[in-house]
Amino acid sequence: MVEIRFHGRGGQGAVVASEILAAALFKEGYYCQTFPEFGVERRGAPVQAFLRFDKKPIVIRYKIYHPDHIIILDPVLLNQVNVTDGLKPNGTILINTNKEISYYSFPNYKVAVCDATQIALKYRLGTKTAPIVNTAMLGAFVRIHPFVSLDSVLESIKEYVEVKKEENILACREAYEKVRFES
Repeated sequence: MVEIRFHGRGGQGAVVASEILAAALFKEGYYCQTFPEFGVERRGAPVQAFLRFDKKPIVIRYKIYHPDHIIILDPVLLNQVNVTDGLKPNGTILINTNKEISYYSFPNYKVAVCDATQIALKYRLGTKTAPIVNTAMLGAFVRIHPFVSLDSVLESIKEYVEVKKEENILACREAYEKVRFES
């Protein structure tokens, strides 16, 4: 079983990202669970979303405490939340940032970076002060971990995203090409 934890802020699309990825994985024969965890339910508040998937039925029904991978939609959260809490050794941390991988020090983990904010701004996803980076981050994640095809993710974006479908698809594709990661 693979478990992923998304860290973001209300309005960035962490919950929708987990749903899109779950739908794409389901299309390719995986069993999936995805669910959010909210604190104060308001735009800008820290949010977590969880996704687990496997080739066999999933019978557990609890929060993910020891994820294999972490996706961070807002890099400011690195200073506010212990994002690596419970992350398994050799797990991956995908960060939305314009900084280089070498800027980050996470011993025992693999780091990947993608400037999803700039990509979202380029395609006018969200606003200048609150870009919606979720579909870009999915493109980056799929490049790093090809559990699922980019085509399945793009198809799920078409199904789940209600506005700016084409822009979200372009953002996902661009992040897929521009993500930087340790191989």
